[in-house]
Amino acid sequence: MQASGTSSFTRTLPKLALLLAASVALAGCTAGSGSSSSPQNSSHTVIDKFGHIISTVGPSGENPTPATDITLSEEEVAQIKAGNHRVAILWHELSAWTQALQDGMLAEFAELGVTVTATADAKFDAATQANQIQSALATAPEVILGQAVDPTTGAAAYQPAVDAGVKLVFADQAPDGYTHGQQYQAIMTDDLYQIGTQSANAMCKAVGSTGTVAIMYYDADFHVTNFRDAVFQQSLADTCPDVRVVAKEGFSDPNKAEEIANAILVHHPDVSGIYTSWAVPAQGVLSALKGAGNTTTKIVTVDLDETMATDLVSDGGHTAAIITDEAFNYGKAMAISAAYAILGKPAPAYGVANVITVTKDNIPEGYAAWNESVPAAVVKAGK
Repeated sequence: MQASGTSSFTRTLPKLALLLAASVALAGCTAGSGSSSSPQNSSHTVIDKFGHIISTVGPSGENPTPATDITLSEEEVAQIKAGNHRVAILWHELSAWTQALQDGMLAEFAELGVTVTATADAKFDAATQANQIQSALATAPEVILGQAVDPTTGAAAYQPAVDAGVKLVFADQAPDGYTHGQQYQAIMTDDLYQIGTQSANAMCKAVGSTGTVAIMYYDADFHVTNFRDAVFQQSLADTCPDVRVVAKEGFSDPNKAEEIANAILVHHPDVSGIYTSWAVPAQGVLSALKGAGNTTTKIVTVDLDETMATDLVSDGGHTAAIITDEAFNYGKAMAISAAYAILGKPAPAYGVANVITVTKDNIPEGYAAWNESVPAAVVKAGK
């Protein structure tokens, strides 16, 4: 569910320098997002373009198909098993989330007798991904699964695969200009509407249905993240009307999230809660809160992450909830969609996986959705 890189980071500036940097950052980071004290006037941001949202839709208005509806008959399974088929799995980045997806794919392909000829991690570099696609093509896969580094560069990077007749199954979003059933066969993502509404419900509960909230949204044109951020904003206003949004700031580089959070805290040191788009920028928010000596502001974010999960279960932690998907089943649905492509069977244009709200009370359920055990560090922190 991520939209950018996942490198961790720390800040070591002296506190005075941090405050000065934060003041400068707040002046600069409002470009495209309006005044942080008057977010209601920020109608030109990437999360204000959808109008009134009532359900998940794709970037071209595609209606969602539940992942649970993407299945194979016994006859289709037998046909796939008899075919000695080959696929490759190429990621924009190999994170905890994409690893969970890949684990689901590998489990399904093992059941189907499909050979995985290559896996790769582009480390969020477009040129690297283009080279990895060329290398994967040399292993003669019938299908390539994964995610483009970004929709713009992805069109050119995957074109050699399209030209070679290789079928494509994407996580989250297809490259710009690609058409379902032509250049690509399927997209899988999450129920974005549920991510947004569950995030808003969790924030409302965390701040006691009152107080102030800051929204740190992904300020780049990426439908999955933009849509769920927009639903959070809408749902918070609808279901928690006594909560006031006092800052709405965009980031394009998740590694700058701490700087932006510091800027917010200079102007709103007592903000009740901060929402941000996924776990990597949330790590920056957490670092900013700790650096400011803040012990009260709550965080709601998306995607399981060991740092945020450890904070979630810790006494006095800032993280109130993490909204996550059933990543293992998501991956299995991508693998089945690849089987559809091999069979020449139309796959859903926009499959969606279920999501759950993970709190301190149900952390094992969250990791079970990724087919993983709770990490030792998280277990230790929760004791």
